[in-house]
Amino acid sequence: MDKTKVDDSLLEMIKPKIEEIEKKFGSEQKLTQEDINTLLLKSQFNHINHLDMKLNEVTQDVASLKSSFKDLTMDFNRLENKLTLDIKDLTLDFNRLENKVDTRISKLENKVDTKISQLEITIEKAMNRNLKQTLYVMGFFLVVIKGFDFLEKFIK
Repeated sequence: MDKTKVDDSLLEMIKPKIEEIEKKFGSEQKLTQEDINTLLLKSQFNHINHLDMKLNEVTQDVASLKSSFKDLTMDFNRLENKLTLDIKDLTLDFNRLENKVDTRISKLENKVDTKISQLEITIEKAMNRNLKQTLYVMGFFLVVIKGFDFLEKFIK
């Protein structure tokens, strides 16, 4: 709060009386109750003026804090917006990566399935070939054994 014209007018009104009281006090004369009241009034004006100056300082500090808080709020909002955009970008990147991984896994599964099928076919062919060879060998031995039986009966 700034000093008003009323404050200055009141101080001007008591200024002559204050000067008179200061002379009295300087010459060590006794002060009357009215003199003391006038000194107290001047002291109260000084005190109020001092408090007004402090209040002005506090008001300015509060206004500065409000401004700083607004700036901080704007900075926070900008940071929040940036983080939101960064999270969206990361989510998109993660989704793209996930799709790539899924695609590669599917391709790998297809290759593995193809290799397994080829291996099964190869094993089946090998088993069939071995079975045929075993049957041929067994048939040959059967013919040979029957041939010996026949020769034995024929020779007796």
